[in-house]
Amino acid sequence: MELSEITKKVLAAKKEKGLSFSDLGKVVGLDEVWVAAVVYRQASASEDEADKLVSALELDSDIAEALTEFPLKGLGSLVPTDPLVYRFYEIMQVYGMPLKSIIHEKFGDGIMSAIDFTLHVDKEENPNGDRVKITMSGKFLPYKKW
Repeated sequence: MELSEITKKVLAAKKEKGLSFSDLGKVVGLDEVWVAAVVYRQASASEDEADKLVSALELDSDIAEALTEFPLKGLGSLVPTDPLVYRFYEIMQVYGMPLKSIIHEKFGDGIMSAIDFTLHVDKEENPNGDRVKITMSGKFLPYKKW
């Protein structure tokens, strides 16, 4: 995945300031995952949110303006090559149909919203090796009959 120039500038400023996405989330008043999605151009910020982010990173106002634009979302149609991102792709290849079946059994015919959605990443310490805990919560949207 090729990073946009906006993303490159924001990530460089973030690194220079020694800030984490969690730090930036606190500045904006939103979750770190959502802030990262804005930086990677997978979500758009309001003017106020973009201004807070750009101010914390001491970037120009043109960056804030760009962060408010509606982005083209997704990784494209290619299989991701980054090992961590690929593992999520692999998880969906292996568990996608089982998850779909279980969701349909519990909720009926429909989908989980990626619009009315939250995602959190937590670190769980474990003597056998730390664990990545990902919690996704999306509103169920039943298919409408007409």
